[in-house]
Amino acid sequence: MFDIKIINGSVIDGAGADPRVTNVGISDGLIVEVGDCLGEAKRVIDAKGAIVTPGFIDVHTHYDGQISWDEELQPSINHGVTTAVMGNCGVGFAPCKAEDRDRLIRLMEGVEDIPGTALHEGIQWDWESFPEYMDAIEKKPHTIDYAVMIPHDPLRVFAMGDRAMFDEPANEEDIATMQSIVREAMEAGAIGFSTGRSDSHKTADGDWTPASEASREELVGIAKAFNGLDYGVLQAVNDFDMVRPEDNFDNEFELMEAYFKAGGRPGSMSLMQRDYAPDDWIKIIAGSEKLNEEGLDIRVQVAPRAIGVFNGLNCTFHPLMGHPSYLSIREKSLSERVAIMRDPQFRAQLLSESPITLAGPGSSVPPLVDMMIAQFPELAEKIFKLDYDGEVDYEQGNETSIAGRARADEVSIWEKVYDLMLEDEGNALLYFPVFNYTEMNYDNVYTMLTHPKALPGLSDGGAHVGTICDASFPTYLLSYWTRDRARKNRSCIELTRAVQMLTSDGADYLGLKDRGLIAVGLKADVNVIDYENLNLGVPKMVQDLPAGGQRLLQPVAGYKAVIVSGEVVIDNDLITNARPGKLVRAGQD
Repeated sequence: MFDIKIINGSVIDGAGADPRVTNVGISDGLIVEVGDCLGEAKRVIDAKGAIVTPGFIDVHTHYDGQISWDEELQPSINHGVTTAVMGNCGVGFAPCKAEDRDRLIRLMEGVEDIPGTALHEGIQWDWESFPEYMDAIEKKPHTIDYAVMIPHDPLRVFAMGDRAMFDEPANEEDIATMQSIVREAMEAGAIGFSTGRSDSHKTADGDWTPASEASREELVGIAKAFNGLDYGVLQAVNDFDMVRPEDNFDNEFELMEAYFKAGGRPGSMSLMQRDYAPDDWIKIIAGSEKLNEEGLDIRVQVAPRAIGVFNGLNCTFHPLMGHPSYLSIREKSLSERVAIMRDPQFRAQLLSESPITLAGPGSSVPPLVDMMIAQFPELAEKIFKLDYDGEVDYEQGNETSIAGRARADEVSIWEKVYDLMLEDEGNALLYFPVFNYTEMNYDNVYTMLTHPKALPGLSDGGAHVGTICDASFPTYLLSYWTRDRARKNRSCIELTRAVQMLTSDGADYLGLKDRGLIAVGLKADVNVIDYENLNLGVPKMVQDLPAGGQRLLQPVAGYKAVIVSGEVVIDNDLITNARPGKLVRAGQD
């Protein structure tokens, strides 16, 4: 007697083998047979016409706060993710002393655009040390499995107090303290350590993040906490830019090299193309290849589409938010603002104005927003309204940009964006592909994704909730890169390879030997997907966070079943009441 029997499906095992139509038998949370499966079953899932894959592993999420109050872990669960790794980019909520709670919330609010009010109300804070954090989140039921990385920012604050928030190097005692804390966390089952060195990451108060100031000595000292361990990974987000005069690519990469070598464990770096340094991604690949030739195991985390942001009247940012007339109505409800903005006199007045500066002392608006508003006429060449026409198109050409539409209609860019944002009762979304779109297509993304050391990552599930919804990356990788992009006569990825990237590649990197494949004896984390009809809709803003906070969720269709440890957590695209998700303790499970 099987608990679940999946029949007639096209099984893609995650190892890269060709699909084969067969059956999968599941009992006691494990895959117990792949083949005839002649026995009876408590539940039979007919997967005829569908593909059957291992559950997806998302190596880059930010559910660190949400996991303490939320059982479902949307949006990731809706996109076939059965294991999520949190604590990326060096931000998180443990370890944390009571007096530093607000500081870490302000940090997460600024870096990852998660409403501070939601975090204040939602987080339980029944921990101080990192092992206590792991114990606390493990007590709550969840839909999917999750693993946690020790984030550099709270670690530094815990060890250095106020000195962590300023440009002050850690001394030997500070480094020894951080190394000891990391080792303790690893021995308790943390999956790894993460650091963030991006000049675009700022606190809600506009300050540099603590980890962005870390010295070579500090990173090397922390990484040495991994010495002697046969598990755990090192992660880094680094934009290698030159916002600060002392920074340059070679110096930053040498620092990363020292960090990875000191740890001696597998590691990963973010990889994307930035307009202001359009060739850095090539240098990152070359540098990582050199490290691998020297015996390291370094992957590059790649997004399957642009790293972009949504703008709109119901989002965190939009192009008109700096105009005085808009500022006079910004506190009103969406419906009230839409009604006012439809008044021709109000429209004429606003369009006659110039935007004012929003960032500054006491403002939570980052300076980047002022820069984007000031440069909007130029940026409008690569900003698009995201419409649904059977599918959502993230790879559009210049002719459908706001600037292209304005030229076609013989109106100004500001007039066009004003009118577009009022569509859909003010819920219209404008998509700005910030990174990975320098050439206005995804040809370079294809090169990144097809690198042998590429890991699908950077989805940021649980973060940037008012500006992005990239937790849909797994669905996009499957539906667009293996199927829909062919319609544009552009390079695609084989379906079996895409599944392998989403499953066993992540499991191998993390050292999770119990998942990532459809194979007898492994954990029964399985997706049954209506591949031909797998489809993403336009993201929608929902108000379901604590304290009335809002976030973007992207509609998806095609997941006939998502199974975690032998229990169905998604049934025909709907979340069930099953809560089999567990904390994955590295080195112990």
